[in-house]
Amino acid sequence: MSQPTSPSLRSQQHPLIQQLADCIETVWREYLDLSPYQVPADLGYVEGCLEGERLVIENHCYQTPQFRKLHLELAQVGNSLDILHCVMFPRPEYALPIFGADLVGGRTGIGAAIADLSPIGQALPKTYQDGLASLPTPVFTQPRDLPAWGDIFSEFCLFVRPVGEQEEAAFLQRVQQYLTLHCQIAVSSTPLTSQLEVAKVLTGQKYYCLKQQQNDKTRRVLEKSFGSEWTDRYMTTMLFDYAA
Repeated sequence: MSQPTSPSLRSQQHPLIQQLADCIETVWREYLDLSPYQVPADLGYVEGCLEGERLVIENHCYQTPQFRKLHLELAQVGNSLDILHCVMFPRPEYALPIFGADLVGGRTGIGAAIADLSPIGQALPKTYQDGLASLPTPVFTQPRDLPAWGDIFSEFCLFVRPVGEQEEAAFLQRVQQYLTLHCQIAVSSTPLTSQLEVAKVLTGQKYYCLKQQQNDKTRRVLEKSFGSEWTDRYMTTMLFDYAA
């Protein structure tokens, strides 16, 4: 993996992105048995140029007995755009939802913050529904609409533009609650033994990834910097890869 030639990207990003990245890794380490995940050598750390500004991408990946891939991506475009992207891909032997979170912002604040536990079937398992329904509901003044391809998200999906430190803290707390619940349920889950059930999980995960690959905003940014061929490879092997 190529090593960054500058100070840690995280330390240069929006404070909420720094806090969320730290939060995610802290919860992972507390509840999960992490081991390294092999990232393609040329995709761990990437530098490019977007409309005259330096684009930097850092990928941090792990695996566990329950999760095929835990992916935390940090990115920055010059002084104008900071990005955090996180997805937890369960192994197909575990009928677990897919945790995802994204933050997009800059020096003036966070423009988009989303977190969800997305079902791989028609609905979330009852353990998740009960756990999520029991959480207090935070109030955000600027909710956002899900994209047209967003049928993969659950009824508990949180998509907002957090305004001010109080709402930023509320979003951070909500992600921590989602993550903690997810990890607790995952480590107590029994792996599937039915090949039919495993096949259903694989189908659900593939559907989730194919929908996420339709994110035109992400694709456009990457294509402007690295071209369409590299972007296709990155989106299908790094961001939203699925087990065959």
